[in-house]
Amino acid sequence: MLFVFIGKDRPDGLEQRLAIRPVHLEHLKSLGEKLVAAGALWDDNDKPEGSVMVLEAESLAAATATFAADPFVQQGVFASWEVKRWNLAIDHMATRG
Repeated sequence: MLFVFIGKDRPDGLEQRLAIRPVHLEHLKSLGEKLVAAGALWDDNDKPEGSVMVLEAESLAAATATFAADPFVQQGVFASWEVKRWNLAIDHMATRG
């Protein structure tokens, strides 16, 4: 099953996000192929304001536990975050260069 994580940064969290980002990226790499996709959400001023991650997991509980272990979550970068079961309907990412 696929699950999507949607995290919205704290209003004053950009500096903290940038400082933790290298550890966050190493964590994401450690997830291997069960991490389907991940990336930052951007605001109207071209600054990161959150994150979206898609993960393959056995259950909502397993996905939530995996996302909760992310350094961005553990270090309080996000003001809020949620995990939802997600169904992929169209996938054009593999054809992009």
